[in-house]
Amino acid sequence: MILKRQFLLSLFFTLLAGATLAQEAEDKTEKEPEELPAIAEHVEGMQRSEGFFPFYWDDKSGSILLEIQNWDREFLHVHSLATGLGSNPVGLDRGKLGSGKVVHFRRIGPKILLIQRNMRFRAITDNQLERDAVEQSFAQSVIWGGKIVAETDGTALVDVTDLLMSDLQGVAETLMRGEQGEFKLAPERSAVYWPSCKAFPDNTELESTVTYVGDQPGEYVRQTTPTPKAITLRQHHSFIRLPDNNYKPRQYDVRSPCIFITFADYAAPLDAPLQQRLILRHRLEKKNPGEPMSEPVEPIVYYVDSGAPKQIQEALVEGASWWSKAFEAAGFKDAFQVKLLPPNADPLDVRYNVIQWVHRSTRGWSYGGGVIDPRTGEIIKGHVTLGSLRVRQDQLLFNGLAPVPAGGTCACCGIVGIAEDTTLADFDQQTDALKVALARIRQLSAHEVGHTLGFVHNFAASTYGDRASVMDYPAPLVKITDDGNLDLSDAYGVGIGEWDILSVKFAYSQFADGANDEAELDNLFNAAREEGMIFISDADARPASAAHPLANLWDNGSNPVTELRHVMRVRQIALDRFDPKKLPSETTTADIAQYFTPLFLHHRYQLQAVGKIIGGSVYEYGSVEDTTSPHTIINPAQQKAALEELLATIEPSRLTVKNDVLAAISPRPYSAIRDQEIMPTATGRIFDPLAAARVATDLTLDELLQPQRLARLTVHSRIDPDLAPEVVVEYVVDKIWANCGYQGPPEPVQIGRVVREALLDKLINLVDMENAAPSVRSAAMAGLQAIMDKPLNLDSKSEIAFRRMLNRRARQVLERPYSTTPEMEHLNQPPGSPIGSGRLK
Repeated sequence: MILKRQFLLSLFFTLLAGATLAQEAEDKTEKEPEELPAIAEHVEGMQRSEGFFPFYWDDKSGSILLEIQNWDREFLHVHSLATGLGSNPVGLDRGKLGSGKVVHFRRIGPKILLIQRNMRFRAITDNQLERDAVEQSFAQSVIWGGKIVAETDGTALVDVTDLLMSDLQGVAETLMRGEQGEFKLAPERSAVYWPSCKAFPDNTELESTVTYVGDQPGEYVRQTTPTPKAITLRQHHSFIRLPDNNYKPRQYDVRSPCIFITFADYAAPLDAPLQQRLILRHRLEKKNPGEPMSEPVEPIVYYVDSGAPKQIQEALVEGASWWSKAFEAAGFKDAFQVKLLPPNADPLDVRYNVIQWVHRSTRGWSYGGGVIDPRTGEIIKGHVTLGSLRVRQDQLLFNGLAPVPAGGTCACCGIVGIAEDTTLADFDQQTDALKVALARIRQLSAHEVGHTLGFVHNFAASTYGDRASVMDYPAPLVKITDDGNLDLSDAYGVGIGEWDILSVKFAYSQFADGANDEAELDNLFNAAREEGMIFISDADARPASAAHPLANLWDNGSNPVTELRHVMRVRQIALDRFDPKKLPSETTTADIAQYFTPLFLHHRYQLQAVGKIIGGSVYEYGSVEDTTSPHTIINPAQQKAALEELLATIEPSRLTVKNDVLAAISPRPYSAIRDQEIMPTATGRIFDPLAAARVATDLTLDELLQPQRLARLTVHSRIDPDLAPEVVVEYVVDKIWANCGYQGPPEPVQIGRVVREALLDKLINLVDMENAAPSVRSAAMAGLQAIMDKPLNLDSKSEIAFRRMLNRRARQVLERPYSTTPEMEHLNQPPGSPIGSGRLK
């Protein structure tokens, strides 16, 4: 028995020891993974590309394997779209660049992290502890994580395929934000796009095909994709060597038009600003810094997309090349050059500054961006996106604006001796409209390149000099000849302006060694002020509430009121002579509306310029040390003149549509979708002249009754009581009632009712507008009462019925308990600026 017990105990401990050893072996296996294979062994048979980051292509698994040596070495990572959705409102365009990120790879055991440094908060100091304090106070971002698959002597091989196929571009978010549906990345339908994967000494370029799937695609997705539930794009990744430390940043000046980066420097002395601003500019250095004129060490070269049509290529090259004059004025010889992009070059390759020709389903914005070193503001790559449909829209505008006058001269090209019965079958007017459209493309090329050189808009530049800047938005300059014809021969300027030269001088001038750069740059702006050059940009020009009368989009001239009178004359001449038979020969009767619409609204932007005079101010950007005068309100007499000129634009005679035009426009055929470029209607598929009058009226009333503008009049009334909001609103009511008579031919009477009802609608909206100032809401109430007080002793039954309708609506507002109701919706105005610039619907 004893022996048996001893045997069992011995067996138990033996088994226990075996189990313990097995567990220890298992634990050891978990803690000590298998040794990684050597790189040469792992990549056998794969294709290697040598460059900034060498990589291997595994065609069996469809993987990209990146070779990493220098851990924690910072570089620039930029993601972009090699192909686009083709919808301007959504904004996922071919060539669209994402933001550049300063990143580095960090190894933690077998794992690798791609970490983005936080560039918004810094400590510019040699004190490492001070730098550490800032770095540790603000978050970084790990934007990707992966595993090492092979290793040799400290060099690791990492599979980055899932990085390439991740949604760093934010496509799904963009689609959701644009109300185009909830889409998700589908890895099973995504893959590396090997033909565009390349490596160079200072950059590695990788690309993938990515597919997003969703069950309820939005309108714009349905318009542009073959299968709307699956959107397939190509996403490009650039890994870029950061520039060396020899670039000298330049500080931003509030008087300059320069784009800038900003960051907080927590090492700045207490008597210095915390926020630092450095301008964006290309690196440009003289070979001979001491010489007033020198060749550059390396020129700035831009490349035009060879995929653009030949005519467009030539226009883009010519327009962009205008900037060479500014660099010469800044002391550089042959420093700015424009060439065609080589056929084998990738537009997204960081080595090329590119002007890219991009197609969309509708016309849209063109824009200029680029790849920036976030540390210094140095522009590494300029990238311009030009929408191809802009030139076609311009042709449409010019064909409608200046048809060939009977027996006269073609306004576009100067061809004379045209017989009265000449049609487009006998004369190719479209070619001449194309000449003006190409002049616009040249200007647009220069404008967008200007953004990629580091400059913002100057919307005051059209008011001084001879088109002082290509960085303004140019309205076509339409002249009226002595015999009453319209002349488009000088529609768009040629070359850059004086403000553009000043801009380049500030950003790029390199002064002689020992020169006081700050003083030299300050002298530039002092001289500009003496010459009357003003700089006012987007924030003071685009908003409906903007107050500076010289800061406008698509305007001309130094006096907005005078220019509106001229524009209204141009509009009337064009409308009087609008002849559908002189439109391009293949124009359908339905398409006549496309030519007529921009003509009828030809004055829309000059209205905005005049509107800013009411409640407006004049001012400049500067600091307290500058000698600039403070902002001053516009003279009351000028404000009253602007008021009168605006009211004149909605007199019924200005809003009529000729009967022969109405007879010529037919509904769109079954084969064509309704075009958002034409007037809305309240008459179904039939062109609606009263809806056209309402749209034009709303444009004017939006300027007259803009709530922030009326609120400013409360302050201006301290100088002139006649500018008080309630006085202005009541005057508008009286004037419109006087201009819009209820007796006479049916057409002006009908339009007069359209104008009066539009006024009532605007006043009701103001009464209920929560954010409007009390003085504005009460002025609107007074305006409604003034409408009700108009006498009703009328002979016309239709006018009595109309007036009772107006009074009933006004009374409902005046007599009800106060409440806030939503703003009333009316007919949409056809787009002026590119479609999709507002909220997506």
